[in-house]
Amino acid sequence: MIEQIKTWDEEIFLWLNSFHADWLDGLMFQLSQTFVWIPFYLILFYFIYKVDSKRSWWVFGGVALTILIADQVTSGLMKPFFERLRPCHDVRWNGAIHNYGRCGGLYGFASSHAANTFGLAVFLNLKMRGKLRFLPWLFLWAAVISYTRVYLGVHYPMDVIVGALVGAAAAVLCWFGIVFVKREILELILKG
Repeated sequence: MIEQIKTWDEEIFLWLNSFHADWLDGLMFQLSQTFVWIPFYLILFYFIYKVDSKRSWWVFGGVALTILIADQVTSGLMKPFFERLRPCHDVRWNGAIHNYGRCGGLYGFASSHAANTFGLAVFLNLKMRGKLRFLPWLFLWAAVISYTRVYLGVHYPMDVIVGALVGAAAAVLCWFGIVFVKREILELILKG
């Protein structure tokens, strides 16, 4: 069964990766870079601070913890454990796939980009529910960033899907943790 899933994953990757245009390569590469999104993050954090400045540090701390967990699980645990080569490092695909010339680390399962972006989207949509109406759009943003990894030939679709699930799990864990700390532990401290 695992081999069949791997075969389907590779076939879907080859199909998705075949849809590219030279004019789009640079854009997809830039969308995949972290530093390009710094203004976006600053604006996002500004709106979060503006909505609830007194408790915004809970949100910022939760985002940081979510990304830390998601990134460490994917990069520190999963990639070295599973040792699944990125498509751009797999000699079977030499000349068969589209790659923008940069491949990244040797292993790709699971995608840290997908884990981090979906972790951010899930955490903010849980924590800030109803306070910022544009937050559901973060899921589209996370999906686009994740797709760039397949487009650039550095991840298989399953790398992205599992990475997104890891990020979502980290977000839910952090959200529950913050809710528990705020409601239970701080109440005890304030009462005592």
